[in-house]
Amino acid sequence: MRKYIPNTITSLNLFSGCVGILFVLKGDYLSAFYCVLASGIFDFFDGLVARLLKVKSLIGKELDSLADVISFGFLPGTIIYTMLREVSSSEYLPYTGFLITVFSALRLAKFNIDERQTSDFIGVNTPMNTFLIVSLPFIGQIYPQYIYNVYVLISIAIVTSLLLVSELKLFSMKLSSLKWELNKYKYIFLIVSLILVLGLKILAIPAVFVLYIFFSVLHFKKLES
Repeated sequence: MRKYIPNTITSLNLFSGCVGILFVLKGDYLSAFYCVLASGIFDFFDGLVARLLKVKSLIGKELDSLADVISFGFLPGTIIYTMLREVSSSEYLPYTGFLITVFSALRLAKFNIDERQTSDFIGVNTPMNTFLIVSLPFIGQIYPQYIYNVYVLISIAIVTSLLLVSELKLFSMKLSSLKWELNKYKYIFLIVSLILVLGLKILAIPAVFVLYIFFSVLHFKKLES
């Protein structure tokens, strides 16, 4: 029975992503955010539970990627699509948002066969990218002139899509050791991010995204020196 537990958790990730997409299409971005948060939690625990129960399987690996394509590929693509529909007079331009879906699928396929990404990431991971995208409608409520703009939204879609499949090395939060010297930039990133999230909540996500890339660069430079 225990071998079905990780796949059940992965399926909950997929289910939450599907529901989140429906909320996006209704314009309920807050509920969509909670669905993304739930998917992120399920995505973290399915692999952890599989390792703890020693029931990792090829089906689980494939199911995980399929779930992520929906929750962290189709959902953020739908967000950009709906936002572009609000500001664009073109019938076809909003479909640009689904570049994120396509490149998320490419990123997940690349991750599955790339042996360099066993402990860290090469290219932005899809959950991190999705949290960035899902924060945009909330920032747009405060600064509509900066976010609800055709050129800004298309630029975000293109830049984030390229970051997904880039060769940029980014750390994961898997710790092989708790030593400060080995994980200094990871710990600093976590502390600063926590302070930002407590103070700004969803609005902190873009800053956390940038800090993640910044501290990852410092982390790997230190390892190489």
